[in-house]
Amino acid sequence: MGIETFKHFCNYFPLSPPFPPLLFLCPPQDPLSQLPAPQHPKIRLYNAEQVLSWEPVALSNSTRPVVYRVQFKYTNSKWFMADIMSIGVNCTQITATECDFTATRPSAGFPMDFNVTLRLRAELGALHSAWVTMPWFQHYRNVTVGPPENIEVTPGEGSLIIRFSSPFDIADTSTAFFCYYVHYWEKGGIQQVKGPFRSNSISLDNLKPFRVYCLQVQAQLLWNKSNIFRVGHLSNISCYETMADASTELQQVILISVGTFSLLSVLAGACFFLVLKYRGLIKYWFHTPPSIPLQIEEYLKDPTQPILEALDKDSSPKDDVWDSVSIISFPEKEQEDVLQTL
Repeated sequence: MGIETFKHFCNYFPLSPPFPPLLFLCPPQDPLSQLPAPQHPKIRLYNAEQVLSWEPVALSNSTRPVVYRVQFKYTNSKWFMADIMSIGVNCTQITATECDFTATRPSAGFPMDFNVTLRLRAELGALHSAWVTMPWFQHYRNVTVGPPENIEVTPGEGSLIIRFSSPFDIADTSTAFFCYYVHYWEKGGIQQVKGPFRSNSISLDNLKPFRVYCLQVQAQLLWNKSNIFRVGHLSNISCYETMADASTELQQVILISVGTFSLLSVLAGACFFLVLKYRGLIKYWFHTPPSIPLQIEEYLKDPTQPILEALDKDSSPKDDVWDSVSIISFPEKEQEDVLQTL
């Protein structure tokens, strides 16, 4: 009979006077002889994260804090303490209800292609709970792959150039690697998928110029050893407008030139029509108003000046000179009327 079975038997069949004192050597009953085990442990494997968490053990009759101890093992190996020396993090006698094994340096964290088993128990002084053992896991087999990170999109001539980084780094790309897919569609159109690509730079070509395209990028993890595929989450939707290609730019230049010439022709024709229609009014607007002779203007400013005398002298009688003589004749009837009037 094992120790645990023996204690279990004593809990249900305590000693009583009919039993001889030496028949069963049951330990004395202590309310803190065994602690309750941590509940609901779970392992988070997201991208490069490796985090074990659990619910705390609550004791109503103790003021001392409960601490926790985590151990791990690989396939066919013994159990090891999860401490700095073995795994690069300390998860021995800690008060926190979480143990983060995520690799912060090459020697830390569990190898992503190893079979790992974890177990956990609570401790209080010399007392401890039973071990709680989690199912084994392999990071590449069980990981949740997030979307690619640091996505940058550059619109080109009828194209979109997409650059990004992988969800997490893979130390040995001969055992596992990422491939990528692009889900894209013209705004309001049907979705298309392009891929797979091994490169972190993807170009979507043969797109319509000056159109808005929306896209999402997705990563897929391939583990060569076990031929396992882990499909990742899609990135957030982002939309971009493509630029014009060379032929479209030439068409734009021609259209702009023709449009400009047509507009100038229409304006010139309209101006010519207005000039013809409102010629008199335009002539009136641009006609120079009559001006007063300089001598009279000076007289009006100062009437005391002998300007009129100077004008009389200038107008002295001279011989009239004619360049031509015109003879005006009247019809006979008009002459008689003129004579009668006289």
